Amino acid sequence: MTTALALPSTEEEIWRYSRINELDMSKFASGKLTTTVEGGEGVHVSGAAATALVGACMQVQPDVFAQLNTDTPDVIALQIGKNKVHTQTVVITHSVDKSGVVAYPRLVIDAAENSEIVVVERFTSADNVHSLVVPVVEVHAAQSARVTYLAINELGKNAWQIGHQVAVGERDSNVRLFTVALGGDYARMRAEVRLVGQGASAQQTALYFADGTQMHDFRTLQSHEAPRTHSDLLFKGAVKDTSKSVYTGLIKITENGTKTEAFQTNRTLTLSRGAWAESVPNLEIETNDVKCSHASTVGPIDDDQRFYLESRGVPPEIAERLVVFGFFDEVIDRLPQSEFLAGIRDKVIAKLGGTK
Repeated sequence: MTTALALPSTEEEIWRYSRINELDMSKFASGKLTTTVEGGEGVHVSGAAATALVGACMQVQPDVFAQLNTDTPDVIALQIGKNKVHTQTVVITHSVDKSGVVAYPRLVIDAAENSEIVVVERFTSADNVHSLVVPVVEVHAAQSARVTYLAINELGKNAWQIGHQVAVGERDSNVRLFTVALGGDYARMRAEVRLVGQGASAQQTALYFADGTQMHDFRTLQSHEAPRTHSDLLFKGAVKDTSKSVYTGLIKITENGTKTEAFQTNRTLTLSRGAWAESVPNLEIETNDVKCSHASTVGPIDDDQRFYLESRGVPPEIAERLVVFGFFDEVIDRLPQSEFLAGIRDKVIAKLGGTK
């Protein structure tokens, strides 16, 4: 069994509203996931070359889970050379096959100057698997590099996930981080972007849907540490039955971040009276001549939209489905083209209680 650890508590602001007090690490033994990598020819590195890339973006571990992942990582490293465009989408699939396991997968994406790569990382398990996945993703985008990363959480209803994403963008780079969170009992993701080079840009986008007793928990950071950087965050989700969601986000602009533009939006639909959502956006600005905004809404489906559809003969359950899909369209339109998107739409329909 895993050695007793000093876990964080909900008294810490970064863990406020979470379910961390329910976690008993002694129930899990260290193990590995069943992992496949497709489309990685020419960029997938292993052995000492992969290990050497670990920690380039996460030099200080922010919590015990990141520390555990750093101590015993199961590393997949992707390294793309200068001026190279990797034309294939790299698809990494992790499967949790048995209960009582805690696994620490780490993905490192190292994109050299003026390179381009698209990566999809999926997490899956059966509903009867009671395990914990603690993933870490490090993305380093060198000058003018372009990196797109999509994480898809399709874990079963009894699995937990406590993850961390960190990306560093150099001068004129572009990083796009996407998350689709549908699975798991408790699924938490801490997503941080640091723009350290002039003209760097980042986009963070998430679609999440919780039902039953699920909880999705997001903590984000947009850190602007150089002039003329740009970030845009859009997280949209829905909660149903007695499920919960939490979003807390911070836009931080340092004194070097002049002429920065940063935007942050979180919107959550509550589809049942027993569902609950919390949204806390924040700004920390240490310089002038910047353009920033943050927006947050939590609430039920607009009655006028529902009435409009039902007054034209649309059954109530179909009307709700149409409104929810309209709500999610803005996020889905931003997602990179992927063969998995059709399956995601089907899962959203299933959560709504509809049929294909």
